[in-house]
Amino acid sequence: QVQLVESGGGLVQPGGSLRLSCATSGSIFNFIAMAWYRQNPGKERELVARITIGSVTNYADFAKGRFTNSRDNAKNAVYLQMNSLKPEDTAVYYCSAERGPANYLQYWGQGTQVTVSS
Repeated sequence: QVQLVESGGGLVQPGGSLRLSCATSGSIFNFIAMAWYRQNPGKERELVARITIGSVTNYADFAKGRFTNSRDNAKNAVYLQMNSLKPEDTAVYYCSAERGPANYLQYWGQGTQVTVSS
């Protein structure tokens, strides 16, 4: 039903930047919010950034001041601009779409690997 496709991951040196993209199968306004999560092996998935249909943004503490969540309504896509990357940012990054609020559902993309290393 709902398909999310992430792209833009890769290998980057510490202090570098990456821009992740998430393309949706339909209008992003079908969802009450879009979000980015990340996960390392053996760790639980954690929220990175979230943006609601009302343009309210929320960032994890580690992302504040470094990461920027944005959207392109015409392209039905959301983006995560990541600057000043650190080795601890290494993870698989997942795009998430939320449908609700009365009947809440959360959809996930396949993930894109981000590796920060010299």
